Amino acid sequence: MISIRRAATRGVIQSGPVELDCYFSFATSIEPGHEHEGRLRVVNAGHIPAGQHYTLGAEQEMDILTWVEHGVLTTSVEGLPDEAIQGGGLHAVSTAGGCRSLDWHARADTTFFQFWVLPDTEGGEPTQEVRPAPAQADNSGFRIVASGFPEDDPEETQTVTDGAPLTLRARARLLHAEIVQNEGAAYSTTPGRALYLVVVSGQVSLGDALLAKGDAAALENETSLVAIARETSVVLLVDAPL
Repeated sequence: MISIRRAATRGVIQSGPVELDCYFSFATSIEPGHEHEGRLRVVNAGHIPAGQHYTLGAEQEMDILTWVEHGVLTTSVEGLPDEAIQGGGLHAVSTAGGCRSLDWHARADTTFFQFWVLPDTEGGEPTQEVRPAPAQADNSGFRIVASGFPEDDPEETQTVTDGAPLTLRARARLLHAEIVQNEGAAYSTTPGRALYLVVVSGQVSLGDALLAKGDAAALENETSLVAIARETSVVLLVDAPL
């Protein structure tokens, strides 16, 4: 089953200079029928003007992934060192037993996507990791950029020395693909999973469905998908437990 979420139907939260477009219910944006997708609980597209902050209060038992589309963010998570994320880079924080505050400061005008996933384990100390954008554009299909599956870490196989995905506490994955016009990217998973694809830029088709920039598609109990680029496109895909 495929359910399409059009960009124009997303909930909108304006908090001072920060704007969030929400694919699911979040904070004051209540979206009946769009509460979550399995253990994927939040998908937001955000914009922060240069010099401004996006701040969250206390959070616990959540893996929060922030992928920067354009701009530069500096992260500030209670008890952890500040980190910088530039365009194409990814920040993951596992709030574990609890963080009293999380903050993202825009050093330049910044757009980003954020995904929250419920972890499989509770408690412990918060952790974070950062990965920069790859040195070269990768148009070979979906690339795993964050994972809770140890086998996805190339260092575990001792065949690759870098490029490992960020580590999640959830048995989930975040994948990125830059797809050249008229080419496709395929992904397969196991039964009992929820797949959620967001079009960052361009235009792609999933079967008979055509998705433009900002659109998303939820696939439940599907074990595979193929995204075909009608124009050169960037997409993000979450694979999470139901």
